[in-house]
Amino acid sequence: MWLSKQTRTAAPTADADLGTITIAGDGAGVVTRGEVRALPVYGPGGYAWLPENGETVLVIKGGPGGEEQCVAGARQRAPEGMAPGEVRLSGPGGTAIYLKKDGTIELRGRVSIQGSLTVNGETYKPCTCGGLGEV
Repeated sequence: MWLSKQTRTAAPTADADLGTITIAGDGAGVVTRGEVRALPVYGPGGYAWLPENGETVLVIKGGPGGEEQCVAGARQRAPEGMAPGEVRLSGPGGTAIYLKKDGTIELRGRVSIQGSLTVNGETYKPCTCGGLGEV
């Protein structure tokens, strides 16, 4: 029959989509075309990030029918003047670690060191010669 030879084209599906975080944290909730909850959050090796509510994120879909999804990242906000190859990790409240092309490491925020600090190969010992606890 001529009807059996007619085929329907499958509805197009996206392999990735932008969404908005509705539940912050490791088991993120995201609205794309509908809300999906408990999505795992992935990032590059050695980097930990938990998206905040309202943040726009990239959701990757996989598996048969795209039912397996995960949050893969957020839109980058490169600082003005950032050069190719430079790396900047940003956190809440303006905190940041900026690795610049010229070898400079720029730290923004309060720095707390747990463990020992070595400067030019020597263990750092703060000067207590100023009295009253001044360094």
